Amino acid sequence: MVDLSDLLRLEGLEPKDVLVLRHRPPEPELARVLPWLADQRPDLFNAYQSTQNPRAESALSNAVYVAAFVVLDDGRVVFAGLYRNAGWSPMDRDAFRALDAHRELARFGMTGFAEADAGETVRRFDLRLTETFADWKGRLIIDWPPPPIAWHRWADRNVFRVRAILEESALNPPMPDWRELVLGWEELDVLPARWRSALTQWRGIYQIYDASDGMRYVGAAYGGENILGRWQNYAASGHGDNLLLKARDPHQFRFSILERVSPDMMPDDVIRLEATWKRRLHTRDPAGLNSN
Repeated sequence: MVDLSDLLRLEGLEPKDVLVLRHRPPEPELARVLPWLADQRPDLFNAYQSTQNPRAESALSNAVYVAAFVVLDDGRVVFAGLYRNAGWSPMDRDAFRALDAHRELARFGMTGFAEADAGETVRRFDLRLTETFADWKGRLIIDWPPPPIAWHRWADRNVFRVRAILEESALNPPMPDWRELVLGWEELDVLPARWRSALTQWRGIYQIYDASDGMRYVGAAYGGENILGRWQNYAASGHGDNLLLKARDPHQFRFSILERVSPDMMPDDVIRLEATWKRRLHTRDPAGLNSN
């Protein structure tokens, strides 16, 4: 049986110096996207792990290195990086909330420095990503020793059995069936690379559902980057220059694909198909959010 400590020793690291973190946020939205952030936005991922609750703060203050792992939807625990701990500095509530990275993470529901937290400051750790095991990011899968609620452990005091080293990164999963795809507005900016690649190739008819009142918008995607390009426009503006979407909160939007079409379908034909979906779903104003 190969253990994480065995791998650390092969790299000349002492397991007693390594704190192993298992990240699974309690906020559902953040838990869904954290593996994507580890892959696509390592700056946000590191901002997330740089502050901890008081018990974890105490342990992390004594760690030389942090081995960061993320829990996937299927329960697997996957490696996200080995970080050197370069110390910490105190940070109060206002400073915490003022950080750009924390404001971005708040879009995914991160509460972080909650009002119920003890004390008026937290420690912000300076965790610096190393190149150690860099090739295993997203590929190294370990077993987490029970109980799972204990999400920070010292490497030398626990057994982290290596379950697998995957051929491809689990942090960059395959695109799901397009019929099953439903995305929140916040997620459009942090999609896995393989999903972005697929959406760049797909053109068709999409729907925006406003979860606040059930109103719907139907749109067509074609041209340069197809569905991805159109959805990136919404990610940037929140409304994509659509009049009836401008007054609405994009945090309530849910994006899905109604129909895929041939990549060489002419734009006029895609637009005509879009019109049939507007009629069938009754999305024209005032019943829906299409102004034409």
